[in-house]
Amino acid sequence: MHVLRAITLMVLAMAFLAGSDASIKLATRDASVGQAMFLVSLGGTLVFYAMCRIKGVPVFHRAAWHRMVLLRNGFEVVGAIGMVFGVAYVSLSVFAAILQAAPLVVTLGAAVFLKEPVGWRRWSAIGVGIIGMLMVIRPFGAGFTGWEVFPLLGISALAARDLVTRLSPTEIPALALSTWGFAAPIPVGLALFALTPQAADWSGTTLWPIAVAILVTPAGYLCVTTAMRLAPAAIVSPFRYSRLIFTTGLGIAIFGDRPDAWTLSGAGLILAAGLYTFVRERRLARAATA
Repeated sequence: MHVLRAITLMVLAMAFLAGSDASIKLATRDASVGQAMFLVSLGGTLVFYAMCRIKGVPVFHRAAWHRMVLLRNGFEVVGAIGMVFGVAYVSLSVFAAILQAAPLVVTLGAAVFLKEPVGWRRWSAIGVGIIGMLMVIRPFGAGFTGWEVFPLLGISALAARDLVTRLSPTEIPALALSTWGFAAPIPVGLALFALTPQAADWSGTTLWPIAVAILVTPAGYLCVTTAMRLAPAAIVSPFRYSRLIFTTGLGIAIFGDRPDAWTLSGAGLILAAGLYTFVRERRLARAATA
C-alpha cells in the first residue's frame, strides 16, 4: 500500500513540476525573465520559510554558512538562470527531453569530481545519452537558436548541486537547506529585473502563472520528499521520468509544440540511457550490500 502511494506521489510531483515549467513559460510571454525569476524565487522562499516555521525547523542554522552549503547555493543560482532562460526561450518538448539527461550528468560528475567508480557499461550509457542530447538540440542544424545551451547549463549546475549536497553538513535540516537554495537566486533575479530594459508587467496574464509556479513547485518538492520516505528510491525514482510526458503534453496542449522525429528519438535515447544507468547503479548497490 505504501509503495503504491509513493509511486502515485512521485508521478504527482512530476506533474506539479511540469506545471511549474509551463507556468513560467506563460509568465515570460509578457514579463521579463528577471521579473519571473525574482518573483518565483521570492514567493517560493516565503512558502518554504512558512513550512519551516510550521514544522519547527531552524532556518538560520549555523551550518547554513558552511562553505559547502554556500557552494550549493551558488550552483542553485546558476541552475535557476539556466532553467528559467531555457524554459522561456526553448520549446517545452525540447526542454523536457534535455531535463531527462540530469541523472547521466550526476553520474558523470560523480565519476570525475568525487572519483566514484563508473564501469564501461555506465560510461557507454552516458555516451548514448550524449548522442540523444545532440539529436534533440542539433547544434549545427538550421533550427538551433543558441538558447538550448541554457537548459544544458541548468541541468549541469543542478547536478553539481546534488553532488555538493552529499558533502554538506548533515546537521542542517533538509527543509532549511532547500529554503536557502530557493532564496539564493533572489538577488540575481532582482538584478536582472532591474537591469532589463523591458518594462515590468503586472497584469493578470503574468501574475497568475507566477502564482501557480510559486504554489506547485513546493508542492512538487513535498511530494518527492514524501514519496522517497514511503518507499525505497530504487522503486520510486524511475517514475521521475514521467515529467517528460507531462511537460511535453503541456507544451503540445498550451503552446502548440510539435516535436519532430529527431526530438522524439533523441528523448528516447536519453530516457533509455538514464533508466539503464539507474538499474545498473541499483544492481551495484545490491552487490556491495551483499
